[in-house]
Amino acid sequence: MVTGSHQSDIADSSLAGFGVKRIEWADLSMPVLATIRDRFSRERPLDGIRISACLHVTAETANLMRTLQAGGAEVLLCASNPLSTQDDVAAALVQEYGAATFAINGEDSDVYYSHIESVLDAKPHLTTDDGADLVSMLHSKRTDVIDGVLGGTEETTTGVIRLKAMAAEGVLKYPIVAVNEAMTKHMFDNRYGTGQSTLDGIVRATNILLAGRTVVVGGYGWCGRGLASRADGMGAQVVVTEVDPVRALEAVMDGYRVMPMLEAAAIGDMFITVTGDKHVIDRHHIEVMKDGAILANSGHFDIEINLAELESMATGVDKARPFVDAYDLSDGRRIFVLAQGRLVNLAAGEGHPASVMDMSFANQALALEHLAKNASSMPPAVYDVSGDIDRDVAGLKLQAMGVGIDSLTDEQQAYLEGWHEGT
Repeated sequence: MVTGSHQSDIADSSLAGFGVKRIEWADLSMPVLATIRDRFSRERPLDGIRISACLHVTAETANLMRTLQAGGAEVLLCASNPLSTQDDVAAALVQEYGAATFAINGEDSDVYYSHIESVLDAKPHLTTDDGADLVSMLHSKRTDVIDGVLGGTEETTTGVIRLKAMAAEGVLKYPIVAVNEAMTKHMFDNRYGTGQSTLDGIVRATNILLAGRTVVVGGYGWCGRGLASRADGMGAQVVVTEVDPVRALEAVMDGYRVMPMLEAAAIGDMFITVTGDKHVIDRHHIEVMKDGAILANSGHFDIEINLAELESMATGVDKARPFVDAYDLSDGRRIFVLAQGRLVNLAAGEGHPASVMDMSFANQALALEHLAKNASSMPPAVYDVSGDIDRDVAGLKLQAMGVGIDSLTDEQQAYLEGWHEGT
């Protein structure tokens, strides 16, 4: 399917009508992004810019693509996870909004990476990534197009970790703004978005009651904080595992039990990983789990649960429900894995609510505008979102919510900037 001058690859173009409705519904809860879109349509700050994006293909992402198009950009979008694409949204992007899209829900690994190559074939000026797979390919297999890239943005913790490692090794070739590090991203998207959407995906997949169950949360970063809070609010008995003593102490002070994963493995009913690291749940943990334990992951990649070890322990695997795989062990226990160990909130649910993605994607749009204007003077490195952008996004969100706040008087501002007054 041809979109503009580019071929698209989607599941079913006939789904576009419902995709438009889904996109418009999400847009109702994204007033900050709509405000930026209005300004972009007047000022056209992205005229002549091609943007290749590797993001979750959801209704909220579609509204980001519409905003970048309003600013004059040509956008090409592929999925950042094989199970997170909403096929109706992909169809709408191609059929109704003219955005070249390469994403099919359930695509295999070969197709997934071929789609990333497809958006790079356009020779982008800017990139926007969720997990750094696109940037990684640019720096390895597709170095032929990297010279034309001015800069990029990164959406998630996992991607920022990878990019900072690239920068530390001196191999990063262009500046990247870590949108994930914006206060209006990680404090809200990671905490409230991940907390709610993860449990939503789990409940949709299993239809279980959380109240009274022991839920083990692996990791107490912003995502873990939000997840623990929401599980606690639904009546679960929350246990937190951590490797960072400061975060572990915070979890204790927040009222949760904290222990090593091996201890938690013996008492947990459900395990949810949100660490961004590898094999947080491993063979020795699975060996002591209860019959019927449920394993889910809300970290970006499907490596937090060691599925290869679980498969080697299993005598058989059965599909218990659409997003639930039952692993039969030789001792008679059954272990249930949700969404193939991938992002459960997007694979089994719809991802974060639009109102929280409103702020995350507002940061994306403004960071891309900043790069279009300033990337030529920014050496290759990973940059934080500027404080001005963060405050602008927060201010626009408060305004949209009808919330007013105080401002400093001249006297108060002078006091904060001075040192003469004391006791």
